[in-house]
Amino acid sequence: MRAGIRVGVDVGKARVGVARSDLHGMLATPVQTVARSASSAAEVLAIAREHDAVELVVGLPLSLSGGSTPSTDDARAFARELSVSGVPVRLVDERLSTVSAQQALRANGRTTKNSRAVIDQVAAVIILQHALDAERSSGTPPGTLVVPDEGPE
Repeated sequence: MRAGIRVGVDVGKARVGVARSDLHGMLATPVQTVARSASSAAEVLAIAREHDAVELVVGLPLSLSGGSTPSTDDARAFARELSVSGVPVRLVDERLSTVSAQQALRANGRTTKNSRAVIDQVAAVIILQHALDAERSSGTPPGTLVVPDEGPE
């Protein structure tokens, strides 16, 4: 397992959830929800710098069949914006992460109404934790590396 803090990102139309790992890449925890705007990528990069992140892990919302959707294209574009910072950005499959986040919050007594502020952070935690677990079990970095101005490999 590579050492260093990773920042997980759940890209949505209205909000961007952000999570981070510990230095050893064992556990993901929520950090913040960023309102989606023209400056969202810059805000996420500021969070990554604040935590000295060695990598950003962006969820790629594929359809259940594995195909692209408008949200997939949006996440790829957001990942490319992040990649110009020089910090490596990886895209990882995030199918059903928001559904899993909603179920986890409901199991803890949260309603949809009182979960809006944290649902994206929980989804980012799920995305990042899945990536950390996959790397730990396989020994290789998860997902695909985003090359600036060229999209994913």
